[in-house]
Amino acid sequence: MHPGQTIQSIGIISRPRGSNLAVVVPPLLKWLQARGVQTHIDEETAKSLQDGSRGETLPRVADAAQLLLVLGGDGTILAAARLASPRGIPILPINMGSLGFLSSFTMEELHPALDDTLEGRFSLSERVMIGVKLEREGVLIDDQRVLNEAVINKGALARMIQLELTIDDDFVCRYRADGLIVASPTGSTAYSLSAGGPIVHPAVESLVITPICAHTLSDRPLVVRDSSSIQIKLLGNTESVFLTLDGQRGIPLQPTDLVRVSRAKETLKLIQPPKKSYFEILRSKMRWGEA
Repeated sequence: MHPGQTIQSIGIISRPRGSNLAVVVPPLLKWLQARGVQTHIDEETAKSLQDGSRGETLPRVADAAQLLLVLGGDGTILAAARLASPRGIPILPINMGSLGFLSSFTMEELHPALDDTLEGRFSLSERVMIGVKLEREGVLIDDQRVLNEAVINKGALARMIQLELTIDDDFVCRYRADGLIVASPTGSTAYSLSAGGPIVHPAVESLVITPICAHTLSDRPLVVRDSSSIQIKLLGNTESVFLTLDGQRGIPLQPTDLVRVSRAKETLKLIQPPKKSYFEILRSKMRWGEA
């Protein structure tokens, strides 16, 4: 789908968590129906209705839609991104969370944004996805796509872990740290930023590698081109270490496990407010310049 193309089918994905979906969703469905738009809602969204609707599974919603309307915060968008990116459909994000770097439309902008989008008047921000592979003794254990970051981190009571970083078959460093983050430019404003990493514009073709509480103060964040092949090996007999994907899935690691990270073939198409620049959104979210 591209700007100028009209939309006839929308999938709606949300995460209730105490939000006012019961107030928002029923009139929204009537509004879309009055405009001849076919809607598909996920099982969580269906719980906000009083008519006993069961909703559909997330993959079915994504398969049937030309567009995913996501009601929630960044966590909801991260989950939706894994559905939308391989199908090539865009996401229209409406912020019902708190900070929301990705959900740049407010609830007050919901209907104007939908009006413009349904008529094909929208701008797309194409975001890099990260491919993450976990290998154990030469066997591929897992293969995932994430929007923000892949993190190797220790459990709450575990000791500092040791990690070996290689980029394009060149040895870079052995870290003693609480963990290591590999983030996309989109993910540079998430966990990586909290760990001291830089903010990277989404259009910059790069990946950010940020150590978490490194033992050596000279171990600093590193920005590399996104065509790089990044390999991280877990060293030693450390217990309670996890590979965490977009903060939503944790995979226990074993000593000598190898994590390979690279730019994925898929990208995420994110609909952005046409009159808001990236820096305006960033300035608002970060509250730059406020006393």
